[in-house]
Amino acid sequence: MAGTDTATVDSSTIHNVRIAELSSRSGTSIPTIKYYLREGLLPPGTPTGRNQADYGEEHVRRLRLIRALIDVGGLSVAAARDVLATVDETEVPDHRLLGVASYALTRAPRRDRTDPAWRAAREEVAAVVRAQGWHVMAESPNLDQLADGVTALRELGQEDLLATLPTYFRAAEQIAQAEVEAVIRRGEPARTVEGVVVGTIIGEVIIDAIRRLAHEHVSALTLGAPPGK
Repeated sequence: MAGTDTATVDSSTIHNVRIAELSSRSGTSIPTIKYYLREGLLPPGTPTGRNQADYGEEHVRRLRLIRALIDVGGLSVAAARDVLATVDETEVPDHRLLGVASYALTRAPRRDRTDPAWRAAREEVAAVVRAQGWHVMAESPNLDQLADGVTALRELGQEDLLATLPTYFRAAEQIAQAEVEAVIRRGEPARTVEGVVVGTIIGEVIIDAIRRLAHEHVSALTLGAPPGK
């Protein structure tokens, strides 16, 4: 789910390689690896001499995770650094970890928070979430982002689309239930932690893509598009 490498890598065979081989085996350019090292995303290798170091299989795995977060998940370097820091310091997954992964994706509200229309939408979506029985923090930035969307639809005269919200909530809860259960079943704390982070961030990319594919399918059926067109 998180892999984005262009090269096939058997990380179990990698022991104490130089940066050129690390680049070759991971499919990541040397300048990019050095950049990740400077930015603190990739831990340093074992020093072997002046300006030289050896790298192990943990570096290949870390590069896969970094590239998944940045290249696929679309996170900034700063956001990826925050997520990776949480992964590094967390031995057992907890609710806080999921929040860090989720909030790394959440954009700041684009609307004026003093706008009466936005404030009304914010109160409305918070009430809808409470009615679902969901355990969500009142200050969650995801509520702000949802209010952005609701306000925009109303301003554009697209209020009929708001009637689809119950469907969104039902589908989202089913997806979340399956994802959380999947990573908990791993049993190994380190892999569970990584799964929570990657599943949250890369999962959003997958969900968006599947939703657009479904739009294409339903549109073709409804509007009578020729097969394969």
